[in-house]
Formats: sequence, structure tokens, C-alpha cells
Amino acid sequence: MTGKFVISLDFELHWGVFDKRSVESYKSNLLKVRPIITRMLELADKYGISLTFSTVGFLFAETKNELLEHIPLNKPTYANTNLSPYLLLDTIGNSETEDPFHFAHSVIIELINNGKHEIGSHTFSHYYCHEVGQTVEQFEQDIKAAVSIAKSKGLKLESIIFPRNMIDPSFEIDRKYLDICYNNGIKSFRGREKSFIYNDHNSLWYNKFYLSKKLMIYIKRLLRLVDTYFNITGYNTYGLKHLKANRNVLNLPSSRILRSYSQKLSFIEGLKLRRITKAMNYAAKNNELYHLWWHPHNFGSNTDENFSNLEEIFKVYHKLNKEYNFQSMTMTELTNYINN
Repeated sequence: MTGKFVISLDFELHWGVFDKRSVESYKSNLLKVRPIITRMLELADKYGISLTFSTVGFLFAETKNELLEHIPLNKPTYANTNLSPYLLLDTIGNSETEDPFHFAHSVIIELINNGKHEIGSHTFSHYYCHEVGQTVEQFEQDIKAAVSIAKSKGLKLESIIFPRNMIDPSFEIDRKYLDICYNNGIKSFRGREKSFIYNDHNSLWYNKFYLSKKLMIYIKRLLRLVDTYFNITGYNTYGLKHLKANRNVLNLPSSRILRSYSQKLSFIEGLKLRRITKAMNYAAKNNELYHLWWHPHNFGSNTDENFSNLEEIFKVYHKLNKEYNFQSMTMTELTNYINN
């Protein structure tokens, strides 16, 4: 087995941030997503990179009526009702032409026509598995809706990224979510990095350090920021044989999020790239997986700088591919490779 390179993208438009940002406050970034994805496809195809677009099911609909036809009867009953995207349905437009913030049928068609990349699931409604109030049964209906609307476009969903990375296979309840995914044809998911600083959903660490949940989350976020530029959690690469030992739905864990370019931190931008490329080198030389991810809307600000960074990463991949046969794969391609 040679080293593998996976890139997964959380494609969600406003559905992924509606509980934190209004359309108006994030309008510029959201409107740039379509040309950004086109540019990403062109760059990926240039360097032989395979991308996995994990897509919110709502975005598959061409019209509001089509979206309404696929909505499950048993919607998530979050204790915090502001987390439910269904509250927005009365306010959205009727199609992508009217409302480019909540529809993306043209992007789905572009990805299908390109034919070199995977369209996976980001659940139907950007579903939060660790939020209080929702149930396993509601999650099952959400996944069935995602599979159904994708099937109507001739697509089979075989990988999933859980919104806000709300999945932990060590939890009994989360194993039930994964079993639901498996029963609906999904073969892999993106788990979190091994370090505890990447897990905001496990109370063990709050109790261990006698800190409040809110304070511990702030500490973890600070440590994650530092880890972006300086190696405090390791390379976060993974042996392929270890991945095969997982459950029916393979965990293809994250190695790193590609944080967007920061003008304030531009003086250490090189350290961020070096952190990524050194880990890619390690994965290539040791026949391991390196899994990079981000959201397309992250490139909506400082777009050229973000693409400059991305091309540097792709150039390193191209070099490693020639020297070590380091291979870029979609999540499902890698899953099939491991299972065969």
C-alpha cells in the first residue's frame, strides 16, 4: 500500500452557517462559492487531484417544491430551536436564480459533468447529531431524505461528513448513527484528529481538568489555532491497515483543516503551509493517509491568497506522487481500495 491523499470539502452554502451568520453578513463569501468551486475543479484537474464534495442535501433541489417533496415527516427536535434549518423554509426563494444562498443545483450539475470527483453527503439538513433533543429515528429519516434526493439526480451517496464533526465512534449512540449510514449505502465518514483538542463533544476532558465546558472549548480553540502553525499534536497521518480494522463504515480521519488566509497572521503563513506539506511528506514516505479539508466558502475572502496556498500544496502533492507514488483519492475510492 502506498500513501494516500484525501481532500474533502464541506459544501453547504448558508445552510452550514445560518445559525451563526445571516445571509446579509456573509453575502460576499456565499456569492463567491460558485466561481470558487469552478476554480478549484480546474486546479485539481491540472494536478490530478480528486476531491470529495460532501454536500448538504437541501442543495440538490432545483426548486423549492422539489425540496419540500423530500423533507422528512420526523424533523430534528433540537432543544435549541434556532438550530433547525426548517425554520428558514418559509423565507427562502423558489430556485437558485432567486436564491443562490440556499440552492446549488447548477453546482451539482457541474460536478456531475466533470466526472472526476465525488459527491458525498453532509446530511440532508446539516444535521447535528450531538445536539440535545434530536433522536436516532430523526437522523435516520434525514439520511434517507439525503439518499433519496441524491438518487433523483442519478447519484449514489457513499461517504458522509457529519456537520461540525459531531460523531465519535467511542459513543454507543454514535455507533447507531453509523449503522444507519451503513444500512443506507454509506461506506465511510471523516472522523476527527486523535488529539483531544479537536473534540468539543466529549465531557471527559472538562471533568478531568475541572473546567467549565465553555472555558475548555475556548482553550481547545486556542490550541487548535497554535497547532495550525506549530506541531503540537503530530502529523495526524494514519496507517491504512489500521483504518481497515474499523467498523463497517470506515473512519477516514481528518489530518488538518486548511484554514483560510489571514492578513493578520500573514507573517507566519509559511509556517501553516510547512505544517501541512511536512505531514504530506511523512504520509507519502510511510505509506499513510493524509486527509485535508475545508469549506469552499472559506475562500470567499482573500481568494487569490487562498488559491496561491492551495496550488503550493498541490505542487507538493505532484512531487510526492512522482517520487513515492503518493495517490490522491476520493473518500469512496480510498474506502474501496482498503476493503479490496
